[in-house]
Formats: sequence, C-alpha cells, structure tokens
Amino acid sequence: MDATTTRIKSLDVMRGAVMVLMAIDHVRVYSGLPAGGPTPGIFFTRWITHFVAPAFCFLAGTGAFLHGRKLGDKGALARYLATRGLVLVLLELTVIREAWTFNFDYAHYILAGVIWMLGWCMILLSLLVRWRTKAIAAFGMVVIAAQNLIGVVGSKMPESAGWIFQFLYFGGPVQLGQNGPTIGVLYSIVPWIGVMAVGYAFGEIMIRESAERRRLCLRIGLSATALFLVIGGIIVLMHPPRPNAPPALFRLLGQQKYPASQLFLLMTLGPVIALLPLAERARGWLGEMLATFGRVPFFYYLLHIPTIHVAAIIVSLLREGSVNPWLFGNHPWSPPPLPEGYRWGLPLLYLVFVIVIAVLYVPCRWFARVKARGGPGWLRYI
Repeated sequence: MDATTTRIKSLDVMRGAVMVLMAIDHVRVYSGLPAGGPTPGIFFTRWITHFVAPAFCFLAGTGAFLHGRKLGDKGALARYLATRGLVLVLLELTVIREAWTFNFDYAHYILAGVIWMLGWCMILLSLLVRWRTKAIAAFGMVVIAAQNLIGVVGSKMPESAGWIFQFLYFGGPVQLGQNGPTIGVLYSIVPWIGVMAVGYAFGEIMIRESAERRRLCLRIGLSATALFLVIGGIIVLMHPPRPNAPPALFRLLGQQKYPASQLFLLMTLGPVIALLPLAERARGWLGEMLATFGRVPFFYYLLHIPTIHVAAIIVSLLREGSVNPWLFGNHPWSPPPLPEGYRWGLPLLYLVFVIVIAVLYVPCRWFARVKARGGPGWLRYI
C-alpha cells in the first residue's frame, strides 16, 4: 500500500470514527437525557461526542487541501468550496431541519447547526485558498487564539448590530425582523473558520513521507493534549469549587463548546491528531466500517438524523403504545418540555445507537462504491 492510499484511509477512518460518535449524541437528543449530567454515565456519553465537531471541521479543511492538490487549480478549488458551502447551508435550513423536527414550524424555528457552520466556513475558506499555506495556518491560529476579542467588540456594539455578532461568535436565538422567524444559532462562525483554516494547512503534513507524518502527528497531538491538561489543570486548581460543584475531573473536561473555547479545541483536536497514526493501521471489519462511513461523511449525516428520529418513534410506539407528540417538537435546539415518564435509560440509548449504525452501514457502503466508480459531477457535493 503506498503512502497516498494509507493517508487517505487514515483520514477516512478518523472521519468515520467521529461520525459514529456523533450518532450517540443525536440518539441522546431523542432519548430525553440531559446533556452532560447529572450521572457520570450521562456526562461521559455527552463528553465523548465533543470530539465530533472539531474533528469534522478540522478534517474538512484537510480534505479541501487534498482536493485542491487533485484539482491542481486554486481557482477551481475556490469555486468548489464556495458552491459546496452554499449547498450545505441550503440543506441545513431545509432537509436537515425537517429531519430533526418532522414538522413545518418555520415561523418559530430554523436551525443554524453544524452543517450551517461548515458551509459558511467553506465559503470563507474559498476566499483564503489562494494564500500561501503558512499564511492560512497563521490566520487560523490567530482566529482561534484571539476569538475572545470578537466577544469584547461585540459586547460594545449597538443593540441593532448585536445579531451580526450572534452569527459571528455568540450564537443564540436571532429573530429575523419584528415578526419574522427565529434562527437558533447553535454553531457560530468564530472560532470554527480558524479550525478549518488550520486543518487546511495540516494537509501539508498529511502529504509527507509516512514516518515523518506519523512523527509530526504525534508531536502536534500530544503537545496540544498536554497543553490542555496543564492549563486546564491550573485553572481548576486556582478556582475553588462552589457548593455542590461537580468533581475536579468533570470541571476539567467540561470546557465551553458554544462558542468553542481554546481549551475545548485543545482537549478535542489534540487526541484526534495524535490518533491519526493509529488510524493508518486500522484493519479488519471495524476499520473497513469506519473507512466506509468516512468516505461518505455528508451522505451519512443526511441519513443518520431521520434514521435516529424514526428509531425514536418506533421506541415510543413500543414503550407507550403510541407515538409521543414530543418527538415532533423543535429538536435539538428548543424542544417542548419532556413528558413525564418518557426519558430512556442509557442501555436503551446505546442499543438504539448500535442498531442505527448497523442500518446505516448498508446504504453508506453502496454510496461509497457509487462514488468510487465516478458518475455525475453533483456527487462531489454529497
């Protein structure tokens, strides 16, 4: 196996791994279990999925770099990124929103989730790809490191301009006009455009000789993880816990995700990068399954939410004898109050998760083979 094949498979395996983890959290949404607590089992069920968005965004940047090398034309890459970004934004506001809710309550609820964020970041990255790779890396690092300045500036802006900074950094509900629909901004643009830009520059490492690539991945990943542990540990020790505060480990791992703090990104991206050399060695049925999901990540994403939603409806029908109307609320941003007695236990959550992954493997394997054979140009955007 040559280095190029290995490199692509390692990225596919890692993408596939985080896609599988993502399904855990999205099953949790329909289980009614809260995000992050109160028990250790629920905390770590949520925490393990924190790796998904950073890895997805970072590796999307790396994939853009490798696609640009294949195209051999920065202009063509810019056009591809801009077009695909617009497609992602459109699908987030329509198909994906419907998959989450199974309702048409657009007057009160529109979701700007992770796919929205990835789409806008691709559009912005299309403006950067003509720069030198080192300049793109520097841009990304500055955005990540200095993201709090956006918050400082935004807090001093007139109220009429506040919605701009909600999309850019703060997130939260944004009402369009006096009587217009509300957009729930779950993922803002900053710092994620920085993550994608750094991921793009990381592509320079992924094209190096195998031994050097592995060495650099370990050095970068372990250094980022160590930096998180040192800085995060100092912060936890310097701030005595409040009454009824969670244990020190939970406070260390419970970093801010919305918007993603510097420590959150160190905590998640460090291990992802460090594990890439291990992904190169993935073999057997597990490695093949993860690689299959990783070859068609957006196709997987489009399928997994309605599949999980339908699974939750089946569970409700089996447990309650009818479909609970709660399942047609505005998930995942602002669902109605949880009905009494609805909440699942963790064993049921993980059972549904395993079944969903098994079901998704069949169409993803088919679509991966279709893409491998070539076909219409629109397949590149899915």
